[in-house]
Amino acid sequence: MVPREREKKVEYRQLGRTGVRVTELCLGTMTFGREIDEEASRAILDRYLDAGGNFVDTADVYGGGASEEILGRALGARRDGIVLATKFRMALGDDPNQGGASRRHIREAVEASLRRLQTDWIDLYQVHCWDPLARLEDTVSTLDDLVREGKVRYVGASNYTGWQLAKALGIAALRGWEPFVSLQPQYSLACRETENELLPLCREEGLAVLPWSPLGGGLLTGKYRRGEEPPTESRATDKTPSSFQMRERLKADRNLALAEAVGKVAAEAGKTPAQVAINWVLHRDGVTAPILGARTLEQFDDNLGAAGWRLDAELEARLDEASAIEAGYPYDFIGWITRR
Repeated sequence: MVPREREKKVEYRQLGRTGVRVTELCLGTMTFGREIDEEASRAILDRYLDAGGNFVDTADVYGGGASEEILGRALGARRDGIVLATKFRMALGDDPNQGGASRRHIREAVEASLRRLQTDWIDLYQVHCWDPLARLEDTVSTLDDLVREGKVRYVGASNYTGWQLAKALGIAALRGWEPFVSLQPQYSLACRETENELLPLCREEGLAVLPWSPLGGGLLTGKYRRGEEPPTESRATDKTPSSFQMRERLKADRNLALAEAVGKVAAEAGKTPAQVAINWVLHRDGVTAPILGARTLEQFDDNLGAAGWRLDAELEARLDEASAIEAGYPYDFIGWITRR
């Protein structure tokens, strides 16, 4: 069902140079079938679609395939109106060949995802992470084959370094193969290293940027405070793989100070900390659509409130300063020479 015009709360942006239009907030479904059951997953999906969203991201590894299965059942007749993205690369079992970016695994992975998603094609098929064991030529050529066969419309990458992404683009250009049209990197006020090479490269080559974890894994939501224990059932206390990363982040005073800065800006802007953190990412140069994930409908509704407005320039500058990192060599040297 296509939402009525008055119900739409998000705007469209171009998915790189593909000509495909996607909503500025992407629904991430890592929690589906892993942290929340099918009923709760369907409620979040329905709320997103009712708000006018058309861009949904998953991966074969989420919930051991459960996320894709839930989406396949829940989308149903609504599939045609969705830009559906999924990923492959992570191991789904103990077999040493049930993972990676080899020609063999890509072929097996795409067929399995198509079955679980109950669809004939995937709009955006992404390598979930760099694979140092697979020949990049094999990875890129196999993805090109999938596009030519109609099983995949476009291909993208996630968790690549600058040189890895540049090499993949160069191979595709040299051989006339389908290039990556997007990058899905970690990017937030708490993780700005992406600005060194990845964002400039994507802007230069016209790739869509789809940031994951725009809330810094929950650090920037306002739930973590200096001198207080993390709340129960938060990312720092649950049993998910990301809980260790969050506990490590909370050990750094800089991160807690950043969370406080976001909270102060949010209070002045009349928004929640989560909305401010997502809005900051949403309006960074080159960003296409931050990926929103949630474990409750209330969290998701709050996240949706990040769209439709922009932080005041002075407040945005305060966040820039609070989250600033040292660029390091050679970026600082290049900047110094350029400014002379």
